Amino acid sequence: MKKKIFFLIGCIFSGYYAFCQDSLPKTLSLQDCISLAIKNNRQVKEAQYQADYAKTSWGQAKGNRLPFINFQMNQGISDGRSIDPFSNGYVDQNVGYANYGLNANLLLWNGNSARNSAKQFELSYEASKMDLKQEQDNTTIAVILAYLQEQSMEEQWAAAQEQTTVSKKQEDRLKILNDQGAIAPADYFNLKGQRASDELNVVNIENNLANAKLALMQLLNMSYSPDIQFQKITTSNLPQQYGTTVDIVFQQALQQLAVIKSASLKKSAADLQIKAAKGAMLPSLFLDGGVGTNYSSIASRSIFSGTTDVVTDQYVLIDNAKVYVVAPQNNYSNQKISYGSQWKNNLNSSISIGLRIPILNGLQSKTRLQQAKIELDKTSFEEKSIQEQLHRDIEQAYVNMESAYKKLLKLNEQEMDYAESFRIAEARFNEGVITSVDYLIAKNNLYQSRQNGISAKYEYELRIKILDFYQGSLSF
Repeated sequence: MKKKIFFLIGCIFSGYYAFCQDSLPKTLSLQDCISLAIKNNRQVKEAQYQADYAKTSWGQAKGNRLPFINFQMNQGISDGRSIDPFSNGYVDQNVGYANYGLNANLLLWNGNSARNSAKQFELSYEASKMDLKQEQDNTTIAVILAYLQEQSMEEQWAAAQEQTTVSKKQEDRLKILNDQGAIAPADYFNLKGQRASDELNVVNIENNLANAKLALMQLLNMSYSPDIQFQKITTSNLPQQYGTTVDIVFQQALQQLAVIKSASLKKSAADLQIKAAKGAMLPSLFLDGGVGTNYSSIASRSIFSGTTDVVTDQYVLIDNAKVYVVAPQNNYSNQKISYGSQWKNNLNSSISIGLRIPILNGLQSKTRLQQAKIELDKTSFEEKSIQEQLHRDIEQAYVNMESAYKKLLKLNEQEMDYAESFRIAEARFNEGVITSVDYLIAKNNLYQSRQNGISAKYEYELRIKILDFYQGSLSF
């Protein structure tokens, strides 16, 4: 029975895994990869949590400027000598009581501390959104780098396959000639060995390609599948000169990059923090108001029930006889006051304006002001440091781009020369004018130049993407 249960559970999880794998497209574009990476990246998620937390802090700062309204209710029973909440007199009996109150407090003015504090938290929230954007940008760049590496390996693998095909054709041709005794056996075995080398090279590049795919899938935080294919991007072997300068890229980056905007917002928030701390050291003006009522279980009132004649202690003498005086007497009966009547009858309200002047509060206000000044110095330093580091990074990126551009041009020229050299060598080898050694040298020179050209092409593409990223003009 247990085996059946475990088998069933295994089938369920296997089906779920298969469903997850099937739900992923078999061919992913660069945009698909970027979207998946941003969705699944841990740093992006953490930055999102920070932004959400900063948003709640901003909401609380705004809420501090609203009235504070509280409802209070107390119910209880007292026994023995206590004060009747209805008559306010002492009684010596069991009393049930209740008190209800609605109080409101509104800050009218405190040196604009609350307003500046709310604005400070708003800018902090905006800065956290820029931090989130920066993490998304970092993930985008990482994905582009991995994607271009995978594309480079794909193209190198195709070139290696082509070389293997060329070697196989020559090997097949020379085998026939060798069997006929028309060539030196060394030529045949040289080509056969070259074909084996080419196939080994294909295996090595396939391994590099698999690692490139694995690295890309790990950035997407998804399981690796050898069946996943990546859409071919358009590149050119004839690169165009990058039409801008370091200073232009830097000025654009100052306007576009999220990390620069975040640093500026944090500095502005720190400046408002100082203003809020100074405002907290000034007197505060409050408006207070309240409404309340109470209830007592022994509260009662006298109800007139009529008049009767009652003989009093007073008398008159009539014929020396005492005749007691009869006087009218009002009769009353006690009736408990209902809960609703007490709620209405005992209703009271109050309103007041208060002034609070801070004199000494354990140096808290002074400490907050000092900490706010330190925070402003810190954010100012960080903003300057980020800009300086950005300028250095852009200079390095620009130098790398120019170097990649020049390298690619030279390799394109080299490949054209080696292609012509191989064309001539192949024709002469087929005619038996040169040996297999000369032929293989020309062939391997062309192949190595082609592989180097592929790497340089994608390197230059990456350098261009990085500079585009700095300018906020990154396209896919």
